Amino acid sequence: MATQQKPIKLYSLEYFAACGLGGILSCGLTHTAVTPIDLVKCNAQANPEHFKNTVQGFRAIYSGSLTSIGFGSGVSGLLKGWGPTLWGYSLQGLFKFGLYEVFKHYFAEAVGPENAFKYRDLVYMGASASAEFFADIALCPFEAIKVRIQTSPSFARGIIDGLPKFIKAEGFGNLYAGLGPLWARQIPYTIIKFVAFERICEAIYAMLPKKKEDMSKTEQMGVIFAAGYTAGIICGAVSHPADTMVSKINKIKSSGSLGEKMKLIYSGTPEAPGIGFAGLWKGFGPRVVMIGTLTGLQWFIYGAFKAYVGLPTPGASAPAGDKKH
Repeated sequence: MATQQKPIKLYSLEYFAACGLGGILSCGLTHTAVTPIDLVKCNAQANPEHFKNTVQGFRAIYSGSLTSIGFGSGVSGLLKGWGPTLWGYSLQGLFKFGLYEVFKHYFAEAVGPENAFKYRDLVYMGASASAEFFADIALCPFEAIKVRIQTSPSFARGIIDGLPKFIKAEGFGNLYAGLGPLWARQIPYTIIKFVAFERICEAIYAMLPKKKEDMSKTEQMGVIFAAGYTAGIICGAVSHPADTMVSKINKIKSSGSLGEKMKLIYSGTPEAPGIGFAGLWKGFGPRVVMIGTLTGLQWFIYGAFKAYVGLPTPGASAPAGDKKH
């Protein structure tokens, strides 16, 4: 006789572990799926002489016209960097979503139910920023390898040969050379990703004729994807300049400090002009499309996984009294 699975207790260790697993699936799968877009975006930022725009970049790699400088061709050429992407963003998702749930719960408990609701935006901000701080430490080495093999394709085939080659040539510490810009890119992005998502969900539920708890899981998933996609577009735009810096810093081999590298990239030298303000926005179009789609799918996968294991779906419901009916 089959026994019914014991439900996961809310805010237990098993609950937070399940949230972390949902984050692994959410971030790891989606970022790996959009590797071709990321490849073109990174090269539009780091190698504009070969990548004039998104469409041309896809065509150039797929047709094999850039094989002379190390790029592949066909579908395999467009998947360059999928290995470090899968590893890095799976680990990032583990901490991003898992720790967000941890911090959100304990921050709310620390201030009490009334203040947790009244100042819920601050709870969301604090929880998401704290989670992303640790998530980026896990992501950073893999991001460094990913960007290097995508923008300097002759450097390595993938993570297996790229990681030891990078460490041997530049030292383990240089894997974290881009951590500052990564924090600058990801922490604001994640704050908006979570705060905007929670608030957009709240606004959508307030406009619907049924309360969240009275809706089917399928109906809730529609709200989750819409809110996630909208939040992704907003946070992709806000974090784009720092994303450009990450791509540039992980490509150059200067031994200076982080500030010196950023100044060199922005202002340049008499021999090599910098990118300037306009250059910070290179690759903006494909990245906003990529991040909007990514974020919508991430929240959808995360919500679907939580529903599958019997947990409440993510997204704040409309406060009592906010229904328009």
